[in-house]
Amino acid sequence: MKSIFYSRFFILLPWVLIVIIVMDIDTKRSSVRSTAGSYLARLGDAQRRERPAHAAPAGANRTALLPLIYAVTPTYSRAVQKAELTRLANTFRQVPRFHWVVVEDASARTELVAHFLARCGVPYTHLHALTPRRFKRSGMPRATEQRNAALGWLRTHRATREPGVVFFADDDNTYSLELFEEVTRDCAKGEGSWETRERVQMRSTKGVSVWPVGLVGGRRYERPIVENGKVVGWYTGWRADRPFAIDMAGFAVNLQVILANPRALFKRRGAKPGMQESDFLKQITKVEDLEPKAKNCTQVLVWHTRTEKVNLGNEPKRHQDSLMIEV
Repeated sequence: MKSIFYSRFFILLPWVLIVIIVMDIDTKRSSVRSTAGSYLARLGDAQRRERPAHAAPAGANRTALLPLIYAVTPTYSRAVQKAELTRLANTFRQVPRFHWVVVEDASARTELVAHFLARCGVPYTHLHALTPRRFKRSGMPRATEQRNAALGWLRTHRATREPGVVFFADDDNTYSLELFEEVTRDCAKGEGSWETRERVQMRSTKGVSVWPVGLVGGRRYERPIVENGKVVGWYTGWRADRPFAIDMAGFAVNLQVILANPRALFKRRGAKPGMQESDFLKQITKVEDLEPKAKNCTQVLVWHTRTEKVNLGNEPKRHQDSLMIEV
């Protein structure tokens, strides 16, 4: 009997030891999980305390709420046209909620511009408006018909309550992305308190906003002079007596202002070069109501660069390349 007992005992012993070891491991794992869970819970509480209660919504949701920016660009056929439009597109492509209204000075939309816009990666509308030959003389204001065509399109295709901002982006300008920037940062103000700092530029325009323009008027820059948040004068190299001594690249208008003033247009009759901005702005605003941007008009974020006139003196009139390459 003893031999049978011992034989069964030694057969069962390894299994008993295995069960004891497994139970011990499970107990240790439960302890580790409990400790880790407690640590992570404390860490989560700490992170929640470090974030303000009014955390911003997801980036995509914030972007969808932004007013749409409309850039109006008159353009005409010339050797550097595609190069100029490419420079603008490379900037505009990076701006959220953006619509490019390109208006050709032509009797019909050209193939070059149509193909370019289809591939540029920027939401766009392609229009055309021909400038009458009698207005193409030297000393006459330019791009009047094209800007007015864009204003007409906006008034026809946009609703009266749609949020948006309109600015006039000639194709010989260069823009910093900061002009379109919408930056919101949550910053620690003190222990347990937070404040939200926002840096907004063009998109926050409620009426008409203004900013400096570089390389214009025979100076390094021109700008509105601002005191106590109000425009009180103009730093300019040409005709400071203008009602709005500002370049076309130096202002933006809320879409609702455009829609609420259907007769506000760029003048052709009696208009003089350099006066188009004043003639247009005095129809929709007053100097004291202008909204200074770009750090109270102390920062240049747009430049009137103008591409150098191209020298094509060596372009052959005969024996040209066998390929016709678009430039």
